[in-house]
Amino acid sequence: MSESPQQSLSLGGVIVATALPYYEDAAAPAGLAVDHDKYAEHCRWLVENGCRGVGPNGSLGEYSSLTDDERRKVARTAIEAVGDSGTVVVGVHGAGAHQARHWAELAAEDGADGLLCLPPTLYRANRGEVLAHFEAVASVGLPVMVYNNPIDTKVDLTPHLLGEIARIDNVVAVKEFSGDVRRVLEIKEQAPGIEVISGADDVVLESLLMGATGWFAGFPNVFPAESARLYELAVSGKLEEARSLYEPLVAAFRWDSRTEFVQAIKLGMEEVGRFGGPCRPPRGPLTPQHREQVRADMARAIASLEQRPA
Repeated sequence: MSESPQQSLSLGGVIVATALPYYEDAAAPAGLAVDHDKYAEHCRWLVENGCRGVGPNGSLGEYSSLTDDERRKVARTAIEAVGDSGTVVVGVHGAGAHQARHWAELAAEDGADGLLCLPPTLYRANRGEVLAHFEAVASVGLPVMVYNNPIDTKVDLTPHLLGEIARIDNVVAVKEFSGDVRRVLEIKEQAPGIEVISGADDVVLESLLMGATGWFAGFPNVFPAESARLYELAVSGKLEEARSLYEPLVAAFRWDSRTEFVQAIKLGMEEVGRFGGPCRPPRGPLTPQHREQVRADMARAIASLEQRPA
């Protein structure tokens, strides 16, 4: 660990946690094979519409439902599709440090720009285990965005703990998904050497106004140009314009923080004419009630965007 916070490549801006398309194939896991052509096109579309980059193999990308071969090929597809036109931050989540480091090494070998990493999954790690986990991943040499998702991992990367994590060489950012916007300033106080990245779509404007410098996002899969515009308005301090764009979208954005976020975002993509498609188990289809609510929330968002001046 270094004596002071590291300054390295920024992982700010709008980086999209990409949804993953499948096609039916009886020989594939759960009868669904990854559609790499559609995925590559989607990654390019996001960057062409103003997003800084993409994040393959996150929770939204259903990484835990992929085989090892599929997981690596998904990352390679994103890296090759985006090329020099955007940033690719590959999810390297693993049950232990050795698994996460393995995925980090493959991502580095394949040309990733950065890494996104949860604490150990499937295990409630203590302080020392969390630090050792991130030290192993960061030792690969790529910029690392640690991911605080205490809802799913039951491990909370508190501002105080982030102050320690921030001293690890190559840790440059935290994707903050606790939903507590009060943490933005506290993280900046406790860990001034790392960027705070909003990880929850339904508090993104609040987080950016408090000093977050990025958005590692779900609903930009649906609204990439509008999300990039929202980010620019927020970081430029144009509050009224940002609010008028944001408020009609928040009902849809709230699905990013719900258990059914993958299914909801894929349905949202369908509602704007993109391909969303099914999910692999354990995720099943939305209930009729959830499907109806997602469509209603999307209808409000789409109507508000259609009424905005070009």
